[in-house]
Amino acid sequence: MALMACVSSYTAWAKVEVNMEDRVEVFLGDTAQITCMFTVSDSHDDVILQWYMITKTNVRSRIYYGDRNVQVVDRDGQFTDKISVNGMGKSSEVVLTIRDVALEDELEFICQVNGLSAGNMEGRTMLKVFASPDRPNIEGVHSGISVSKNNPSKIGSCEAKNGYPRPNITWYRDQSPLQNTPGEVSVVTLVTKESSGLYTVQSDLHLNVVKEDKDSFFYCEVSYLVPGGTKMTETNKINITVHYPTTSLDVWVESPKGRVKEGDTVEVHCRANGNPQPPFTFMHNMQELESELNVLVLKDVMRLSSGDITCTSLDLDTHEETVGHTELFVDYLDQAVLIPKDTHVMAQGEELMATCNALSSLPTHTEWFKKGEHFAEGHTLTLKDAVFDMAGTYVCVVKVPSLEGLETSGSLHVHVQGPPEIKESTDTVLEEVTDKFLNLSCHARGYPTPVITWSSSDESQVSRQTDRQQTENGVLSVVSVKVTSDVTANCNASNVHGTDSFLFSIKASKLSVHCLICHVLYSGAKKYLVSHQLCKFSHLKR
Repeated sequence: MALMACVSSYTAWAKVEVNMEDRVEVFLGDTAQITCMFTVSDSHDDVILQWYMITKTNVRSRIYYGDRNVQVVDRDGQFTDKISVNGMGKSSEVVLTIRDVALEDELEFICQVNGLSAGNMEGRTMLKVFASPDRPNIEGVHSGISVSKNNPSKIGSCEAKNGYPRPNITWYRDQSPLQNTPGEVSVVTLVTKESSGLYTVQSDLHLNVVKEDKDSFFYCEVSYLVPGGTKMTETNKINITVHYPTTSLDVWVESPKGRVKEGDTVEVHCRANGNPQPPFTFMHNMQELESELNVLVLKDVMRLSSGDITCTSLDLDTHEETVGHTELFVDYLDQAVLIPKDTHVMAQGEELMATCNALSSLPTHTEWFKKGEHFAEGHTLTLKDAVFDMAGTYVCVVKVPSLEGLETSGSLHVHVQGPPEIKESTDTVLEEVTDKFLNLSCHARGYPTPVITWSSSDESQVSRQTDRQQTENGVLSVVSVKVTSDVTANCNASNVHGTDSFLFSIKASKLSVHCLICHVLYSGAKKYLVSHQLCKFSHLKR
């Protein structure tokens, strides 16, 4: 705050008093007003008022003269074209106005009042000029900083440009200010006075870093004077890269997640608690393996791949090794083993107990299927009182419920011995138009697989066998018969255990046609029959 100074001069009969502010503060480029308040007790005397400045070389130099008749700004001075004075009188307040204040205007100004017979007196005011610096810049070092260095390392640099008076820079780590501490913290400050008279301050922080500094933030606080007080501005926060030695390694299976099974591709990662990450060497079951980008890849692993995986790092400064381990276990499921295996023949009425097992590192679950549908659960399949319907292929599927994709399967083909049985057709009497072909099918069950032969009352009508298919429990035969007359066709099935037959009765019919075609003429809501022709198709027996 400004302080007022009061100075007075006495004679026995008159007195002069002058009051001025101790200092006036103003921003660079603004307008300054310096007030000189004075009183002269003798109202009959004229007053002469003069303004002076004290130069940088401590020389008193007049810049203004004024009395009742004349007001003059002294020529050939630095204030010739930038000052003005207003207010003159016996009891008055005179204001010296300085426009576009420059740094060189930061001087002491004297207001001298001469009351003639009342004497003279003067007061003084110091003009202070301020310029706020540009927004400060901060830049951290781009390389890593090692904790093993014996002397403080440069962390970063702060710069505040174009301030007046000189700004001050304080460094902070997180929320704590950093002060010069021998061997620990060193702040180097460089102050430059520009040709403009403004100051540029550069501050470099050097620090003995520790591992914990990797998570710290550093910034600068710039404080500078302004009229009536102090302001502060903070820079952006920076983080530094800290290099510190490795003391432990973390080794783990990155892929697949969870359990590993045979056939998988395994990715093993290794990470050090130091920075930067050192090169790693991988050992698997005492054998060194090549890795890429510090990742070990094991393709198509087998159960023999189970074992210890070691990751080793070497500190190039201390030549000390750090070792980490992980255990790899590969789950497996062997091929399914069926007893009996492959094919089993049983007589009608017999009982079969089949088993299906697969060796695994984990608990398994077994399920039996026939024709793609669930048939039974468990390792054992039991068939009692065998009949032809029990013949077929049984598939056992062994899975590991806790590990998806780990499964195996096996097949058992069951044949039931016995004489042929022909599956009777629902149509034993058939009708077809004369000279047309009719397909007849005959399905015979039994084992060994029956041999099917065809015969007819008119041998010439059974032209050929068009298809013969082996089924799960027998055989299917299809023949084509040309119908020329009524005929019977016989399907005969035989094997070493016996025979069976089935008779088809075929009726021949002729085609009769009667046609009635109707042509109708529509007119409004009425219809008129123009012509007609009746069409009727019927089968007529011979």
